[in-house]
Amino acid sequence: MSDSEPAAKPQPQVSHRGRSAAPIASSNADGEEVPEFEPFGLMPRGPPPLREFLDIWDVNMLRNPDEVNKRQHTTHLYANDHLIVRRGQEFQLKVTFDRPYKPSDDQFAVEFVIGGSPQFSKGTYIPVSVASDRQSPWAGRVLDSADNVVTVGITPAPDCIVGKWRTYVAVVTPYGIRRTRQDESRDVYILFNPWAAALLISNEREECVLNEVGVIYHGAFDDVSERPWNFGQFDYGVLDACLFIMDKAAMPITNRGDPIKVARKASAMLNSRDDDGVLVGSWSGDYTYGVAPTSWTGSTEILLNYSSSKMPVCYAQCWVYAAVFNTFLRCLGIPGRVVTNFFSSHDNDGNLKTDIILDENGRIDKQRTKDSIWNYHCWNECYMSRPDLPQGFGGWQAVDATPQETSDGMYRCGPASVQAIKHGQICFPFDAPFVFAEVNSDVVFYSRNPRDGTLEPVKVNSSHVGRMVVTKAPGQDTRRDITDQYKFPEGSPEERTVLEKAEEYGCQREKAILTEADVELDMPLIEVRVGDDFELKLEFNNKSGQARTGDVYVSGNVVYYTGVNSSEFLFKTPKVTLDPMKAEKKVIQVRSQDYMRKLVEQANLHFIATGKVKETGQIVTAMRVVTLHNPKLSVQVSGLAKVSEEMFVTVEFTNPFKFNLEDVYVRVEGPGVMPPKYKHYSLILAGSSLTWTESFNPRREGPTKLMASLDCAALRQVYGQAQLTVMP
Repeated sequence: MSDSEPAAKPQPQVSHRGRSAAPIASSNADGEEVPEFEPFGLMPRGPPPLREFLDIWDVNMLRNPDEVNKRQHTTHLYANDHLIVRRGQEFQLKVTFDRPYKPSDDQFAVEFVIGGSPQFSKGTYIPVSVASDRQSPWAGRVLDSADNVVTVGITPAPDCIVGKWRTYVAVVTPYGIRRTRQDESRDVYILFNPWAAALLISNEREECVLNEVGVIYHGAFDDVSERPWNFGQFDYGVLDACLFIMDKAAMPITNRGDPIKVARKASAMLNSRDDDGVLVGSWSGDYTYGVAPTSWTGSTEILLNYSSSKMPVCYAQCWVYAAVFNTFLRCLGIPGRVVTNFFSSHDNDGNLKTDIILDENGRIDKQRTKDSIWNYHCWNECYMSRPDLPQGFGGWQAVDATPQETSDGMYRCGPASVQAIKHGQICFPFDAPFVFAEVNSDVVFYSRNPRDGTLEPVKVNSSHVGRMVVTKAPGQDTRRDITDQYKFPEGSPEERTVLEKAEEYGCQREKAILTEADVELDMPLIEVRVGDDFELKLEFNNKSGQARTGDVYVSGNVVYYTGVNSSEFLFKTPKVTLDPMKAEKKVIQVRSQDYMRKLVEQANLHFIATGKVKETGQIVTAMRVVTLHNPKLSVQVSGLAKVSEEMFVTVEFTNPFKFNLEDVYVRVEGPGVMPPKYKHYSLILAGSSLTWTESFNPRREGPTKLMASLDCAALRQVYGQAQLTVMP
């Protein structure tokens, strides 16, 4: 470097200096060496004379799945060699000394340490003395002493930090403390404990903590589809991946004992929008650089990819976010479940209205109609007490990792008390107004005056949004309607009171009093397979004593499940004449050749009919989502269903269409029996079949499922599953 060149300026380093004495501990993976000998003061030269004092030969954590700890703590299902226990509940370990333990002469303690810079005052260094009067947040006692072996019982505090703790045994001598070396095999995971308090009834706890196989509901409220999902919360590496998510978020170790803070942090970290979180969202249909959201069959592959690559995984949509979030919750011991809200409003301007703009003839103005209603939206509920809220608002809390709107500057949502949402108490944290609007918005039709651009409300549909909220029933593969947990019956006095309460907190509704139209319009439910021609029926009913006429505009659109239009494939304008007190049907033919080439993923067709009654000027409307049904995968299992025995799964599919399927991915996995595997097919000819057989060796006994998916650009959401019971 020449003398005239200025020296390069060093890059500024982020530092805690001037703010705190040490950096805030925010990584479970960090750890400092604890000294094997800690002197009490000045020591004479040479090694301390410790031979006459108690020495530790071995520490047995009793960590095998068939030993007492994992059975009592219901953690025997985890594919993890370490001890895993739940806080607030006693676990045991055995310490072998060099001679019999004498309670009157010997003093020893079991020490637990988590994170960097452990401190007793922060709850990150916990010494548990088993024979002294020294106070400790955790309880300890000698359960048994035989020969040189002492069995110790340790009870972590019911609010202790959740994570991976390092364990030491320390003996007190007159010269100082002598302790065991750090040994990773003695590390212990401490989880939340849904068994510590009678929070949930037994079958809900079994479902929402221990069940690895889920059902996610989608489609339409009156034509519900379902898909299986492997939550895989006990699979190898998943627990460490969940702890890594909190490390990646730099979540202070001291906050990790609070389920409210853990759930809120995870709600932000499960999406990648502002913090390099787990999943990249995409609704574009182009998944060239990752896996299509519809292709995933479980959470395990996603979480292991994230923890190994330290990079967000591509791609997700709402049900993938919800399913992986559910794995996170259940893995750490927080009861969680995936819920689906059919016709979910995306309200981003703080009111309770979804606006549809009509021109003066009653036809939808697509240029000016910007609001959308998701055909369905999945989020999570987690069960916890809420000491930060008034009594009665604990229990199920709504949390949502799908990045829709920011909350306190980050893309996250919740936890919001479901009970508070039901009663309109949306002032309580977190994000209750947003969730309230998702289930309570009105669909308001406005007529636009072309001369001055003003909007006049002409019809309000108050029952369309939040039509049904469902989740999987405990212990069964059936769905459970939980709409009544979010809202009171439509039109009831309680509902009116709740909406008035929500308005006090700033949620505005359309208050115009509109006369009821005397002509009704309905589009009945139809079930249609992909590729079929079908008939769309319009049913008109004249409830007046006079004849009615009008022009009706029927628009058929291919839509994403978010309600966003992709393209219009049908537009009809039937004229209707109705006699007094009479009904009439109009039938519109829908041809597959019109919609097939325009289909986007999830194969949703959205029909909306609007019209104006000439005699009264009243507006009539009807909406119908048609979810096209896909063919199924055949999944067959063969071989002896015993632990460690070789078995085979065969996935079969026949292309029923008149066109080829290209770039096809088939995935299969099953909790406790088969890790995620996939196979790529470049081409499946029209009318031809594929057969894929893969071997696996079950690692665990009990009932389970194998679930498979087939996915390509032309055909999404093709699923199949097989049940099996593995013998010991």
